[in-house]
Amino acid sequence: MADPLLASIHAEPPTVTVRRDDSLYSVPLKRTVHLDIVFPPAYDEYPQKRTGGEPLPVLYLNDGQDLPRLRMTDVLDSLYQKKAIRPFILVAIHAGDRIQEYGTAAQADYMHRGSKAGLYTDFVLTELLPYIKKHYRVSGDPAKSVFAGFSLGGLSAFDLVFHHPDRFSRAGVFSGSFWWRSKSSEEGYRDETDRIMHDLVRKGVYTPSLKFWFETGTDDETSDRNNNGVIDSIDDTLDLISELVKKGYNRERDIRYVEVQGGQHNQQTWSQIMPDFLKWAFPE
Repeated sequence: MADPLLASIHAEPPTVTVRRDDSLYSVPLKRTVHLDIVFPPAYDEYPQKRTGGEPLPVLYLNDGQDLPRLRMTDVLDSLYQKKAIRPFILVAIHAGDRIQEYGTAAQADYMHRGSKAGLYTDFVLTELLPYIKKHYRVSGDPAKSVFAGFSLGGLSAFDLVFHHPDRFSRAGVFSGSFWWRSKSSEEGYRDETDRIMHDLVRKGVYTPSLKFWFETGTDDETSDRNNNGVIDSIDDTLDLISELVKKGYNRERDIRYVEVQGGQHNQQTWSQIMPDFLKWAFPE
């Protein structure tokens, strides 16, 4: 039986709606976490507790305070008008102390950045997901749950998805901070095995349900620590993809990599490539 929400979206000019500054207090983080919730067109006609219709897929997004700079509502409106994506709910999580809360839960980097990444993971799994499922019409099925982020928030999103396939199935990483290291890289050439996320993937397990989307911009940065003519952000991302392939993921089926010519480390570039990610994450 057809979902009335989907039928309604396709019957009228679609417009997303935004509920700004929802919030919940996090015990592990010891702070209030602010959220923006973006609903697909016609969502208000179908309250959470109604009968019939399937719960919607959900995208959790780090650095959710940047939705205006990403022009996210315009991007979504355009995609819904073109019927290019399935309806989903976007949970935009405002950052707190992003230098400490974003990172890899298993360990901080060599400067002790990311020291609260484990607590942030705790917040997401034990507080945020139950809160969203209780208050909104979202699916708890990991196959319909996506996590994404930008820069350090992208590293965090990848870490969450890779280590928790029981909760998520897809990760979106825009200009991910995969340089995250256990030792300083300032003194001469360094051992690339010091990159924390690459090491975690090597030590991790292959999960057939997981899929990954990566973006880098050719102007993300200028650093080229090994002088191979390729900027570090691209090198680090491609090396991580290689680790995933060695682990068993199929480069064609499970991984999408997008390199934006002239793309920079900013919201303008990420907004430009956002439709590609959303069509990959929520195909019509």
